[in-house]
Amino acid sequence: MRKIKYLIFFFFVILPIQNLKSEIIIMSACDDKQDEFLKNEYILNLNELMMTRNYVYKDKTYQKYKITDLSVKKTNTYVRNIYEEDGKIFTHKHGYPQFYTQIFFEKGKQEIFMKTVLNNEEGISKISTCKKIEEFKIES
Repeated sequence: MRKIKYLIFFFFVILPIQNLKSEIIIMSACDDKQDEFLKNEYILNLNELMMTRNYVYKDKTYQKYKITDLSVKKTNTYVRNIYEEDGKIFTHKHGYPQFYTQIFFEKGKQEIFMKTVLNNEEGISKISTCKKIEEFKIES
């Protein structure tokens, strides 16, 4: 009976821990149509379903935004929840049910898109192209 308890413990506790997998995608050196950055990168953690964007404005862009918004920082990081759907990675909707935006990525592609929805009318525009993409698959 004691051996059976150890086997059950092994199968339900130790084996699942052995097979944890994680996928992280880092998209860096991303350009932007409107702004200039010293650093602009997106880190997609598909295991934790989190996107982290790190960016540093160039002086010209920083001054442009600082004139109208005193809370703008030259170096910034923001985190958004993400989910996968039809081979695309979306951030959660930002806004109201009638009007919202989402950033989305396609796995293995360099482009980053913005999806804008207003009263069920959808618009998609490319917001950035990244020069470097790194994918890490971690098994622990």
